[in-house]
Amino acid sequence: MKSSKIKGNLILLLTALVWGMAFAFQSQGAAVLPPFSFTASRMTLAAIEVAAFAIGLDIKHGIGRGRSMAKPGYIKTTIIGGIVCGLAMLGGTVFQQIGVGYTSAGKAGFITAMYILIVPLIAAFVLKKSPGLRVWLAVAIGVIGMYLLCMGSPEGLAKGDIYVIICAVFFSVQITLIDSFSGRADPVKIAAMEFIVISVVCWIVALLIEKPAAADFTKAVIPILYCGCVSGGLGYTLQIVGQQYTDPTSGALCMSFESVFAVLGGALILGQHMTTRELIGAAVMFVAIVLVQLPDRKREK
Repeated sequence: MKSSKIKGNLILLLTALVWGMAFAFQSQGAAVLPPFSFTASRMTLAAIEVAAFAIGLDIKHGIGRGRSMAKPGYIKTTIIGGIVCGLAMLGGTVFQQIGVGYTSAGKAGFITAMYILIVPLIAAFVLKKSPGLRVWLAVAIGVIGMYLLCMGSPEGLAKGDIYVIICAVFFSVQITLIDSFSGRADPVKIAAMEFIVISVVCWIVALLIEKPAAADFTKAVIPILYCGCVSGGLGYTLQIVGQQYTDPTSGALCMSFESVFAVLGGALILGQHMTTRELIGAAVMFVAIVLVQLPDRKREK
């Protein structure tokens, strides 16, 4: 393996670690702030950080960074893409934040990772793209893992689990939308627009409905800083840098460890521990997540 690819994979593993640990901090934030208030504050920091990153790239490489700004609809597509993808990401982020208030960080991490299995299903039923037998097998294994993970308690599927499942669907839609805009718009500026859209909408809802107290933001300052600056701004930047040095399959596999790190974060930071049945379910889901990302040799040929 080339040293550059190793470097890229290590950076993406670090990205997965940063994102996985965020679930524990989101849980801490959920104990203090309502979901829209917490999401608004963290996404405001992320928006500032990613927007600064985008501006810095433009200054370093020139406006457009080698892409022709003269392309028809380039700027318009970037703005529309940011708004549309931002609304989908808004649903995923808010439902995830609500869910972590009712379920463990580890379970939230693995259920969120289901978006990796849902994306090919959207491609199959909406875009009419056949995902192949291997993907269907991965989805079936993922469903079994989900059952073991979420149906181990006497009451069955918990309220928090349902919210996080909805979150995974929204993230699947967001990824599908981003794929449709790729190549026609600036991905970094789209990300900045996404964070801005989420911030604006969440602040409006938070101030109108939740009406949080200033003291609550002070109590949740560490979770807000981590989820906004580290998980949001730094995590996205690391992802962009890491993907430049490795191939998409290796990169996706490295970032799959986000769910594993979510369990680790829940144990180390919150003292949460999953039952044996839940751990088995998580392991089965992880197999499905890895399987769905393996390259298709026939299609590669």
